[in-house]
Amino acid sequence: MQYPKTHFSNIPAFHRSNWGEAPNLDLAMKPSNSSGVFKPFKNLKSLLESKSFELQPAPAPDSGKSKEDQTDRRPDHTLFKEAMADVKRISRTKCAVQIPSAPESPGANINPEYESVAQLKNLVKYGTGFVVSLTPEYAEGMAKDVNPEVARRLHRGDFSIQDHIDLHGLRVHDAHEAVDDFLSKSIMSGKRAVLIIHGRGLSSPAEPILKSKVYRWLTTSPWHKWVIAFTSARLCDGGAGATYVLIRRKPLAKRFRKKRKDRIILDFI
Repeated sequence: MQYPKTHFSNIPAFHRSNWGEAPNLDLAMKPSNSSGVFKPFKNLKSLLESKSFELQPAPAPDSGKSKEDQTDRRPDHTLFKEAMADVKRISRTKCAVQIPSAPESPGANINPEYESVAQLKNLVKYGTGFVVSLTPEYAEGMAKDVNPEVARRLHRGDFSIQDHIDLHGLRVHDAHEAVDDFLSKSIMSGKRAVLIIHGRGLSSPAEPILKSKVYRWLTTSPWHKWVIAFTSARLCDGGAGATYVLIRRKPLAKRFRKKRKDRIILDFI
């Protein structure tokens, strides 16, 4: 079998030994010259001279101008027009629909008076937040020894209103007769909770006439024996311009009125 010829001219002498033989280390460790100094770059100059290397050109000398001198000193609007020269206007018919921004988080840039103004608007427009029992026009009355909780429940609407009468447009005398007739029919028909609409009396020069008269009639004979309690109505039923009346099943006799408070028997429970 023949092997390709190999050029050994470039192989060091200690490597050019016969195949299978150990290299001559003494020859390899022998210095290249008699002085004993190793000079790997001794022949570099002649090698460079024999080769032609392309060197990069040297940088051009500075012209002496600063960056400020190279800055374009034209006005901004001229530069803007030059930059926008190739820009085409977008047709407004193809504009994207504006997406509403997300609502701001609660507490961000809130006017301290905003909540008060909003409550006032709701009060005027819808009556929201209006509490009749906290106004000067609110009125209530109870028979002797009646628990005040009864009046609170009556105003709160715990008792279902079974009938009502409207006194608007009536004079005092006619209104008195109408109230007497209404209460009599209510007692005879077994109705316990009724509503008397008398108005707020804002057009009266002094105090509301019909409103004050209704309170007087309910607290004097003959109806004070039948009335357990009365209060101004809720806003949905007329507010301070109407009165809830809670009626007994039977009139309160004198013998019940003279008993001690802790022994009173309330017949309306």
